[in-house]
Amino acid sequence: MNNEYSLRIADVKQLNSLALAYMGDAVLEQAIREHLIRSGRVRPNTLHKESTKYVSAKAQASVVRVLLTEKFLTEEEEAVLRRGRNAKSGSVPKNTDVVTYKYSTAFEAVLGSLYLSGDFNRVREIIEKTITIIETGGESIL
Repeated sequence: MNNEYSLRIADVKQLNSLALAYMGDAVLEQAIREHLIRSGRVRPNTLHKESTKYVSAKAQASVVRVLLTEKFLTEEEEAVLRRGRNAKSGSVPKNTDVVTYKYSTAFEAVLGSLYLSGDFNRVREIIEKTITIIETGGESIL
């Protein structure tokens, strides 16, 4: 991705947390799809079923807990995480509880913030760590 599309960090800090989460959701979804296809899981039904292990609210909330426990996030990333967690979305999906949804939104906000700032290396690091956490049973932390 070309840095000409990245926003100034000051501009990203002014964005609504839900807008950051919207971007982060797309970034994560694309990365997970690529990961699954590169790992040989190419049947459409398999792809969808497998991707939910990585992008569900429950999985993302589990990842956040591990990242916080391991102090993997920077102070600035944790600040974005808190903003995202406290954002008022107005609705919660039927298949999850409010706390889980808030943490998953917060996780996506961190990814969106980094992506829009042009810090693609850090986005990649967090996504690689996410994949490792999920594939080694991190989801069972909940």
